[in-house]
This record gives sequence, structure tokens and C-alpha cells, in this order.
Amino acid sequence: MAKRKSSPEEFERDAVDLVGSSPDRSLTDIAHSLGIHLETLRKWVREDRTRVQAADGGDDAGMTSDAKEELKRLRRENARLKEDNEILRKAAAYFARETTR
Repeated sequence: MAKRKSSPEEFERDAVDLVGSSPDRSLTDIAHSLGIHLETLRKWVREDRTRVQAADGGDDAGMTSDAKEELKRLRRENARLKEDNEILRKAAAYFARETTR
């Protein structure tokens, strides 16, 4: 079983990325190697696909499959960066309040 050193959100994102970057491995194999339940991994992948499709605004008709994959990757990365930015913004606001006390 793999030990988790990152936050649960980072672990989930890394697991979903591993699924996307390992087309030759089964979900069962990946879930087992990460020490998580198969259905948990399936849920994370499904939620990620739903989030990406929502960010895409639906179908990307007329694009090559490589362009679709690149667009999907960039949109996923953009969504994650926005999440990270929001976390940092909240942390900065918290520390700003603490230093003024």
C-alpha cells in the first residue's frame, strides 16, 4: 500500500492523472497500487470527466483527437490552478488578519 504524503485533494488529482496517463493499466491495477478501493477511483475519474466536460461547454466538434486531448488537459490544469489560487487567496487573507492582531 502506498503512503500518502500529500493532501487528499492532491492525491485524488494525482490518481486521476495516473489513470489518464496509463492507458495500458486497468483501473483495478491502479487502485490496488494506490491502496484505494476501485469504486473510489472510478468515482474520482467520473467526477473529473464531468468537471472537464462542464468546463468545455460540451462537445468539441471539428477538432482532431490530439487537439481535444490537449484542450482537455489544459482545461483540467486551468481548473486546478484556479482551485489552488482560491486556496492561496484564502490563506493570505487569514494570515493578513492574524498579523494585524
